[in-house]
Amino acid sequence: MRYETVIGLEVHCELATDSKIFCSCSAHSYGAEPNTHVCPACCGMPGMLPIVNKRVVDYGMKAGLMLNCHINRVTTFDKKSYYYPDLPSAYQTTQWFAPVAVNGLVEIETSEGKKGIRIKQIHMEEDAGKLVHDIREDTTHVDFNRTSVPLIEIVSQPDLSSAEEVEAYLERLKALLRYARVAECEMAHGTMRCDVNLSVRPEGSDKLGVRTEMKNMNSIEAIKRAIEYETARHIDAIENGTEVLVQETRRWDDIKGKSYAMRSKETAGDYRYFPDPNVMPVVIDDEWFDSIQASLPEFPEVKREKYTTELGLSDYDAEQIAKSIALCECFEDAYSVCGNAKDAANWMISEVMSNLNARQMTYDMLTLDGKALGELISLVSGNKVGRANAKKILNAMFDDAAVVPSKYAEENGFIISNDTGLMDKVIKTMVEADPKAVADYKGGKEKAIMAIYGKCMKELRGNCDPQMLRTKLIEYINSL
Repeated sequence: MRYETVIGLEVHCELATDSKIFCSCSAHSYGAEPNTHVCPACCGMPGMLPIVNKRVVDYGMKAGLMLNCHINRVTTFDKKSYYYPDLPSAYQTTQWFAPVAVNGLVEIETSEGKKGIRIKQIHMEEDAGKLVHDIREDTTHVDFNRTSVPLIEIVSQPDLSSAEEVEAYLERLKALLRYARVAECEMAHGTMRCDVNLSVRPEGSDKLGVRTEMKNMNSIEAIKRAIEYETARHIDAIENGTEVLVQETRRWDDIKGKSYAMRSKETAGDYRYFPDPNVMPVVIDDEWFDSIQASLPEFPEVKREKYTTELGLSDYDAEQIAKSIALCECFEDAYSVCGNAKDAANWMISEVMSNLNARQMTYDMLTLDGKALGELISLVSGNKVGRANAKKILNAMFDDAAVVPSKYAEENGFIISNDTGLMDKVIKTMVEADPKAVADYKGGKEKAIMAIYGKCMKELRGNCDPQMLRTKLIEYINSL
């Protein structure tokens, strides 16, 4: 018998706000000392009342609109009751009855073609703390830094049917949320986590099988492996009776490549949801809604299409730049100044990306002034600054946002003077210092001249027109 896998995902994304969802504590605690980003409010102290962070609602709406959802104009917060050591109030403030966004659709593309994945809802909620297990001391420590960090949870319908589709869906979510600057979506940093709900049924059946949930998956590769393992486990249980499948929550051990039962799967009734009386309903009026809608960016595919059809970039160049909204904005600003899309794209893909990689920065962390980059490109294309020195200027621009390319070039002697007298003097000195290279060149080895050319360029500090230097060098050697 042939079987099909039915998968639904619950994706938790940490929102890119400066402060937490109900207090003014910093929301950025990755790598910080434990319990240094906390206050009485996010530690659940008695008598402390929450105040909703408006930016969280902004980002919740943005996420919903990017995923083609309907925005609930009145959205409310609710208490989800459960006890765990990293949850100081013994309940989580989340959304159950009126989430910020519902009924969305995300289109993905795999080797099987395009497919629409329905979004059931997106709700805003607070994160819990973190348990740190110390095996040596046989002790568990609690870090409340992450408590009340704002999250959105994106709940899909069970429309996914393979590990490939899940990967495509998660990558699409990451791209859209990053474009809207709603979330960082870095699984390695814990700012994007995923719960996988999976069942198996005979192919063609409309009846769902027994569902299991794997919690807090934090890498796409681990998710793919877990789906493949869990699918095989379900099929083996159905066909060979190796075990009785039950609805439960399971833990994935990526080292052993196996899942293990944690507890029976909770239902909504177990959490005793009820409206949080401390948080008033949020009413989204037309002015607020329209301002968020107007702030949405173009989708990545729209950017790619514009770059190829309107600006004449190759598919490869357009694909590379459209990987990040930060790259797009820098490129577009640079192009608006230098007027040459191909030059701007070349600098973005080669020099800008190289600088980001060298600094171990993601594309979304780019803060380079695109207009200043356009000025730098113009200096190079106008033969006012050599390419080698332009790279030095770009490095300085990464280090200091206040660097003005033209001013920096003048202050550091990078402006090409094309002083022919100085050029002739340097050429004569370098030719006389390397008679072997001269002989090799005259003997037919044309590349031999490059050694002398490089020494001349170094002596001149790159402050000359490369083609003029090469022409004068050849003319001088031929005159000997």
